[in-house]
Amino acid sequence: MLITQLKPTDEILSLAEGKTVTVSCAGCSEIFFPAAEVEELINCLLVSKTVLATVSTDYLCSGENLESWAQSNINKIDAADTLLVFSCGVGVQVIAERFPDKRVFAVCDTYPLPGCQGVTPLEFGCALCGECHLNDTGGICPISSCAKGLVNGPCGGSKNGKCEVCSDIDCGWALIFRQLEKTQPSDIQTQQVKIRDFALQGEDLV
Repeated sequence: MLITQLKPTDEILSLAEGKTVTVSCAGCSEIFFPAAEVEELINCLLVSKTVLATVSTDYLCSGENLESWAQSNINKIDAADTLLVFSCGVGVQVIAERFPDKRVFAVCDTYPLPGCQGVTPLEFGCALCGECHLNDTGGICPISSCAKGLVNGPCGGSKNGKCEVCSDIDCGWALIFRQLEKTQPSDIQTQQVKIRDFALQGEDLV
């Protein structure tokens, strides 16, 4: 279970570069999804930015549902440069993998609640860290894809694109750099050092 909360409005507006499509997932609204705030913000984007279309679905984390939804909206998405995803971190990662040539940005932070997340046991992980890093890492979570949970780049132990901790899996940061080279090449050189706020994952939030 989880809580999604919108990032600051100024930050979201700055992400809507070029031709933009907004993607909303209301699947977990029974837990908490800020539907009214999302609608208000999308209306703001429609007025102030080049938003080609706004699309929504239930449960982006459902593979069959995602593919059906993607095919029915493929013309809108093909015309876009940027996809703004209103969902938990899993939904953003699903969209980023499904459309690897698009700039995919998370507009929500995801906070934990006791229980299970999503409806399908996909390989995507969301650490519910309360400060989503996906916008800086090409839609690949550095916390769940890196065995050490590093948010500022790879450790010195990866070799040939494989993880130092487990050589059978890909280095999360190798995957991130390859994705950024395709969609956000300038961001590789402009990364700023980030300090994780572990208090955002504390039980006092629930």
